[in-house]
Amino acid sequence: MKRISIMFGALALAAGLATPAVADSSHTAHGRATLTGFASLPAQTYVPGSLPSGALAGPGPVNGVPVPFPGQPVQGFSGVIDNHDGTYNVLSDNGYGNKANSADFLLRVHHIKPDTRTGKVKVLGGFNLSDPDHKVPFALTRSDRVLTGSDFDVESIVRAFDGTYWIGDEFGPFLLHFSRTGKLLQAPIPLEGVKAPENPYLNGGQPNLNSSKGYEGMARGIDGHYLYPLLEGTVAGDTPGDLRMNQFDLRKGRYTGKRFIYRLEAPGNSIGDAISIDDHRFLIIERDNEQGDAAKLKRLYVADTRDRDHDGVMDKTLVADLLDLANPKGLGGFGKTFRFPFQTIEDVTLLDDQTVAVLNDNNFPFSSGRTPGQADNDEFITVRLSQRLHADRRAFL
Repeated sequence: MKRISIMFGALALAAGLATPAVADSSHTAHGRATLTGFASLPAQTYVPGSLPSGALAGPGPVNGVPVPFPGQPVQGFSGVIDNHDGTYNVLSDNGYGNKANSADFLLRVHHIKPDTRTGKVKVLGGFNLSDPDHKVPFALTRSDRVLTGSDFDVESIVRAFDGTYWIGDEFGPFLLHFSRTGKLLQAPIPLEGVKAPENPYLNGGQPNLNSSKGYEGMARGIDGHYLYPLLEGTVAGDTPGDLRMNQFDLRKGRYTGKRFIYRLEAPGNSIGDAISIDDHRFLIIERDNEQGDAAKLKRLYVADTRDRDHDGVMDKTLVADLLDLANPKGLGGFGKTFRFPFQTIEDVTLLDDQTVAVLNDNNFPFSSGRTPGQADNDEFITVRLSQRLHADRRAFL
């Protein structure tokens, strides 16, 4: 979710401006991808019977939505898991953009069922994230230890083979391990040597990662032994536009020290999600920070850790331009070219070897990429790539 960046000192700023990253733009597309399915969840959808929210979200109305809200909005989809039964689990992020204004937003995983025949998304239920066993060693917002957007900024999720969930946070950045029902199972796991401005262990020290630039994407290795969390921002001192992907050993419960570098097309871009294709390749969303007609780059890349050109970064191949999808059937009531023009596109999952599902984070109620002045809906699309990915079969588990 977009928020105002907190700058972390003159040295970090100087390092960030020293040498702009320039990615190799010759790694062009397989071919034009095609929209094959569309469904939408109205922006003003709330968890039934939930507490009011958004008291600190700012003066309203915002994009036509009165503030505060009558319940907990079903919004901000920042991670997705395919349940392989036509339903998905989707992770809402921290709420309204920052730690200060999201204390009344309860962190939640929603259970949804998109229907591309009707164009609608049903919300079937879900569960809140909580810490009843006091695994978090620092103070939380609520006495009942239900987690809020002021405690963590959750932006990525995977389901391990044992059915538990691993979630990537941006305030630490931390890795968070939850039960099948959303109970925190162990203390937040920090990334050694990297701290965001919201990190509770700064103790007056200097952060080396900008606000909202923590674990935006996280892939589960196809063998189920490793996680590959990917930072959204550049660590101070690294080449601007270079993002660290770390390897975490699930059996040993610690980072291995192995990492890869994903290089953005431009330092001002961001990643939105990352999933595994095989032992070496990941499907990664890269986006600019614009919306609507101003949006210029919303793409899916295959990134390969084998670095065949020996430049020290993952090799990238463009497989889908989300601003230029063929739409021969006019799905969603759109024209022959479909654009997914949202500022934050943060969810991708494999459906088959040539088809992916993609969802947006609608930053409710602040983003209006589809219609100016109107809060964005949560949209679910399926996209057929022009070529097969030749993915390992375990990537679909």
